[in-house]
Amino acid sequence: MRSIIDVLDLSTEEIEELTACAQDIIANPDAYADVCARKKLATLFFEPSTRTRMSFEAAMYELGGHVITMAGAASSSAAKGESVADTIKTVCNYVDIIAMRHPKEGAALVAANNATVPVINAGDGGHCHPTQTLADLLTIKLEKKRFDNLTIGFCGDLKFGRTVHSLAAAMARYPGTKLVLISPEELKLPSYVKRNALNPAGVKYTQTTDLEEALPELDILYMTRVQRERFFNEEDYLRLKDRYILTAEKMKKAPEDMIVMHPLPRVNEISVAVDDDPRACYFKQVLNGKYMRMALIMKLLKEAGKI
Repeated sequence: MRSIIDVLDLSTEEIEELTACAQDIIANPDAYADVCARKKLATLFFEPSTRTRMSFEAAMYELGGHVITMAGAASSSAAKGESVADTIKTVCNYVDIIAMRHPKEGAALVAANNATVPVINAGDGGHCHPTQTLADLLTIKLEKKRFDNLTIGFCGDLKFGRTVHSLAAAMARYPGTKLVLISPEELKLPSYVKRNALNPAGVKYTQTTDLEEALPELDILYMTRVQRERFFNEEDYLRLKDRYILTAEKMKKAPEDMIVMHPLPRVNEISVAVDDDPRACYFKQVLNGKYMRMALIMKLLKEAGKI
C-alpha cells in the first residue's frame, strides 16, 4: 500500500503529473465533483493546524467524498496513551485514506508501516511536510512557468522549518537550481539536508545573514516564521523571532518578477503592507494546496484500486 511520507517519494515525473492534474482541476472543477463519491478521508491531527487540515477536508469534499476528523490529541485515545500504530490500525477500519499530522519526527512513517490504506504525511515535527511542498511547487509552476534554473532564497527558521527542508530537497532535483540560505547562525539549514539533498545533486548554495543584500538576485523569496513551538528556550525564541521582517521598503530592492512565498501562518515576518504587492503569492499558495491535495488523494486512491 503506497503512502506519501516525504516529497521525494514522488518522482519528478509524478510531480509533473500532479501539477498537470491540479491545473485541470482549476480549469474543469465539475469534472472532478464525484470522483471520490462514497470514499472517506480521515484527518488525524495530533497538533494544531488550520490551513492543512481544512485544505485536506475541502479537497475531499470537492471530490465528492466524506471526511472523518480528529483535531487534537486531547480528543483522541492518544490522551489515554494509545500508540500511533494502534490508532492507525483502528482508523483503517473506517476509511479509505488518511492524512496525519504529528509533532514527532518519524510518526508518519510508523503510521504508514501499520496502515492498510494510503497515509499522507501532513507534517511530522520538524521533518517533512510533503503536501505543503506540493502547494509550493504548483505555485512556482503557475507563477514562474518552470522548475529549472531558479534562484530561491529561504529566509528565517531554516533549522526547524520542515517546509524549507522539503522544498529544498524537491528543487534540488531540477537543473540550474541555486539556493540562498538566509538565517541567523542558530537557525541555519541542518547539515543533513545539505548532505542528503543538496550536495549529491550538486546544488549551488550560499549562506548569509543579510536579507536585503540577497534580494536582488532572487527569483523566489520563501519567508518562514520562527516557530515558537520548536524552541526549548523561550529566551532564544524571543531573541530571534523578529530577526527578519519583509517590508514594502525592502521589496523595492527585489526584482520586479520575484515572487514572495510563505507556508503560513505568519506572525510579523511579512508586513501586511506587502500583501498588496503583486509579487506576494502566499495566499495563492493556500488555494494551490487544495488543488494539489485533490490530485494526490485521487492518485493514491487510484493506485490502491479504490476509485
